[in-house]
Amino acid sequence: MGVASLGYIGFEVSDLKAWDGYLTGFLGLMRGRGNGTSARYRMDDRAFRIQLEQGKADDISFIGLEVETLEGLQELRERLEKAGVRHSPASDNLKKERGVRDLLVLTDPAGLQVEVYVGATALTNVPFNSPAGVSGFMTGGQGAGHVVLASEKMDEVRDFYTRLLGFRLSDTIGIPISPDFTLVLEFYHCNPRHHTLALAPMPAPKRLHHFMVEMATLDDVGFAMDRIGECGVKQTMTLGKHSNDQMVSFYAATPSGFEVEVGTAGIEVHDDVWRVTHHEVTSMWGHKRV
Repeated sequence: MGVASLGYIGFEVSDLKAWDGYLTGFLGLMRGRGNGTSARYRMDDRAFRIQLEQGKADDISFIGLEVETLEGLQELRERLEKAGVRHSPASDNLKKERGVRDLLVLTDPAGLQVEVYVGATALTNVPFNSPAGVSGFMTGGQGAGHVVLASEKMDEVRDFYTRLLGFRLSDTIGIPISPDFTLVLEFYHCNPRHHTLALAPMPAPKRLHHFMVEMATLDDVGFAMDRIGECGVKQTMTLGKHSNDQMVSFYAATPSGFEVEVGTAGIEVHDDVWRVTHHEVTSMWGHKRV
């Protein structure tokens, strides 16, 4: 048994005010309950899906990976101990801060803090209400979306997320960089979302290339595109459809410089019938640099 979904994402950002306007006004997330040192944002009935902390990194700072049961977390703990992987139980303060029943803290080979948890807080008594009118986000069992991480330690990072945490390969995409070199991106799932994690084997100024939020309808994506101008957002890629997950989406720069993909209608992966494939292009159409 491995992790079940990407439960939450933490960012260290230099401009909390700009990010607040970006997440609420442009993406349509709902403000959650902050704790004085951080700001939190909701996409559904969970207490938070995105957390912002003040800092200079302007990059991803941690991810929370959800396990379905207490027994599943214990099984994962035993697997890590057997493999000799360093991990630590979270302090009571951290568990309270994250609003979870139990939590393990790890560090992936590229240095990213990974929090594996169970028992997240659900605020069913305070319904999600998007300030931008987004009808909803595709979360639930598929989690908060996906993240694309860049690392030169590809073998170690791949082993960490697959062998230890249970991610499974969905497919790959080859991007020709020169006549002698093709950059191969790897896409991994842990639930029916085509990919919760993608790995790019390259050096980069930031760990995070982009994160994705999946909106409920194509209209939600279209309305988000209409908000680009009024929210002062820089669009980085036109509307397009990806070759592998077939998501219809566009990309925009965040206040921290990395990108967000805003999409809908991604296909699902079901392990009993899925076959790993390779793609020679990232998109069937669109996704042109702006």
